[in-house]
Amino acid sequence: MPTSQPDVSGPSEDRATPDALLHTRTGTEVSAEDLVLASGKDLTPRTLAWAKRKLEAEGPAAMDKLLP
Repeated sequence: MPTSQPDVSGPSEDRATPDALLHTRTGTEVSAEDLVLASGKDLTPRTLAWAKRKLEAEGPAAMDKLLP
């Protein structure tokens, strides 16, 4: 008697992206918008201000700290 199970072989929206597919440093400058999006936050004036402060304090390494 077959049981109904979800197909686990296909992509799922609740799965994390594998580390091998995540990339930082494309050779371009890291913007405040990039940092906000990489952190999973919405683009708002408040989060952009946070990202600008973080970039001023940490430089492009701020992105490396967010992503593997």
